[in-house]
Amino acid sequence: MGLFDSFKKGLRKTKERFFARVTGLLRGKKLDEDLKEELEELLIEADVGVDATMFLLEKLEEKNGDALESLKETLIELLAFDTSLKIPQDPPFVVSVIGVNGSGKTTTVAKLGKIFIDEGKSVVLSASDTFRAAAIEQLKVWGNRIGATVISHGEGADPAAVAFDAVNHAKARKKDVVIIDTAGRLHTRKNLMEELKKIHRVVSKIVPGAPHEILLVIDAVTGQNGLVQAKTFKEKVGVTGIVITKMDGTAKGGITIAIAKELGIPIKFIGMGEKMEDLKPFDPKAFVEALLEGST
Repeated sequence: MGLFDSFKKGLRKTKERFFARVTGLLRGKKLDEDLKEELEELLIEADVGVDATMFLLEKLEEKNGDALESLKETLIELLAFDTSLKIPQDPPFVVSVIGVNGSGKTTTVAKLGKIFIDEGKSVVLSASDTFRAAAIEQLKVWGNRIGATVISHGEGADPAAVAFDAVNHAKARKKDVVIIDTAGRLHTRKNLMEELKKIHRVVSKIVPGAPHEILLVIDAVTGQNGLVQAKTFKEKVGVTGIVITKMDGTAKGGITIAIAKELGIPIKFIGMGEKMEDLKPFDPKAFVEALLEGST
């Protein structure tokens, strides 16, 4: 399945509930006050958010052309960050995966690992979610399934110590990639945020510049709550990219647009389903075309 088809499948609920109506509303028309009011309502309902909605409406007024084509162009421009991964010249490439409980971090770690393994890279997974024994076991199962090495300690161990051992192992054995699975944490818990900072400090002592990517996993179903979480994580620990999961499970995929506008952080991957191959690199053009399919 091609990228566009994957996006089309994953965004089906969002498109059917909101963006098919946007397409029908705007096709072949110029923006006037009545159209603007209806579009504003639809975008906010789709979890695009007030700020991003106002931005889009302003841009459409400036372009003053075909409203649908103008919306497509504006969305692609808004989402067009550099989505490439910052892979260092010398391995290992270290990725820290963070987020709140239930966002799908551990599964995302495994899916990311599979992407790298399919590219011929050797992968180490760090079981740094030591709060839950089940999380450690889950990662071991995933590691075995995809062919990655899993470094773990026991339940209650120091998460930074696990990450240290994982990166040390990768460096000593010349492995290509280390992906650190961290415990889910509420963005309001200062002590847990400090723990994340400690993990990042520790790995940077072994590999300068690590972690090279800090990927925040956001469950699309949480909508605007996910945006609030992301703002705090960005402020407290730095976030280099967003992974949006469970996009197929919500009609409010507009949160993707809100995140891009309000955070200015690249969306690097998007989860379209439960299968291993359902985590896809984010492509702004394919995303917008899937939302507004039939508009050209």
